[in-house]
Amino acid sequence: MTIKLIALDIDDTLLNSKGEILPSTIAAVHDALVQGIKIVLCTGRPLAGVKSFLAQLGIAGDDQYVVTYNGAIIESVAGRVLVKHLLDRATYVRLTEFAAAHHVPFNVLDEHSTIYTADRDIDFMTVVQAMENSAGMLVRDPAEMPADFAIAKGLFVGRRAVLDAAEPAVMAEFGDDFYVVRASPNFLEVMAPQVDKGKGLAELAKQLEITAAEVMAVGDEANDLPMFSFAGTAVAMGNGSEIAKGHADYVTGTNDAGGLADAIRKLALAPVKN
Repeated sequence: MTIKLIALDIDDTLLNSKGEILPSTIAAVHDALVQGIKIVLCTGRPLAGVKSFLAQLGIAGDDQYVVTYNGAIIESVAGRVLVKHLLDRATYVRLTEFAAAHHVPFNVLDEHSTIYTADRDIDFMTVVQAMENSAGMLVRDPAEMPADFAIAKGLFVGRRAVLDAAEPAVMAEFGDDFYVVRASPNFLEVMAPQVDKGKGLAELAKQLEITAAEVMAVGDEANDLPMFSFAGTAVAMGNGSEIAKGHADYVTGTNDAGGLADAIRKLALAPVKN
């Protein structure tokens, strides 16, 4: 089956261990775009947090797309929103109260790339989050926010050991009502129940009239598994987690060894005719 859309995770997939895009990746993405293949970044980040990567890859315009906030918002690269699934203010209150009771750093991200937290002592990972996503940050108690305030996701953040200890309680409290995923060792995220990367990718593919068999997804972590389940071809990075590799159709090289470019060229690009 011809690949018409390639969905790419960002951290440790598109980016190498130094947080950079390899020249080989840029070249492979360029060749895919020339062949008419959609390159869709599927990420927990907002659009503002991926614009620099899109620019490096040469992905632009209102006919190219991103799946952001782990699937809560699907939009064009130009910022035209196709689909969004947000959480209401009552959920913000509930999540914040839980975090305070369990002494876990917590923040929320709205659809405009602004971080809100009730924590007066800002955790270092929240600062990292703001920097990586080009996000503003405001210290606000949920009671200060208007009744119609909505968020794209909530994030329990901090050191691995802190989240390891908190995760079972978070899952027990919120797992039945929301999509809860450990996106990385330092981020445990809560989103609307109809949200994950796979559902976001499926919604986008439907609008573009692309079948699952025509989609290739590349990732490295547990939050990439839903798009692995949807895509006809699932590729795990060689540096990825064992759970990601176990759910993939193909394991490529690492993010430092050009594994992404190798997978694109081997599995998606049509042979060049002489």
